[in-house]
Amino acid sequence: MPLALVVTHVLKPGHEEAFDALVRRTLEGIRAHEPGTLVYVSHTDEADPLRRIFYELYTDRAAFEAHERHDHVRTFLDERPQHIESADVIFLEGLMGTAAPVTLP
Repeated sequence: MPLALVVTHVLKPGHEEAFDALVRRTLEGIRAHEPGTLVYVSHTDEADPLRRIFYELYTDRAAFEAHERHDHVRTFLDERPQHIESADVIFLEGLMGTAAPVTLP
């Protein structure tokens, strides 16, 4: 069963560029080393420029657990606190849906 989650980060003022650069570096590792990560997208909130919302979709819980063990993810988690005020994680249970393959910059 696929595993999805939504992570909301509230950034410290002035840390937007540094946090986004950290995410870009992390995405390089995800693309290169994580076939079980189906979707990993960072969104901005038009109403709140300090908010970043991640949507993540993994083939299963084992893929998510493997994701957490990768060095690029460990680096992200170690460096993230200096850029954020808070983080909130919501695990989602899939019911139904459809998706087309998309690659974002």
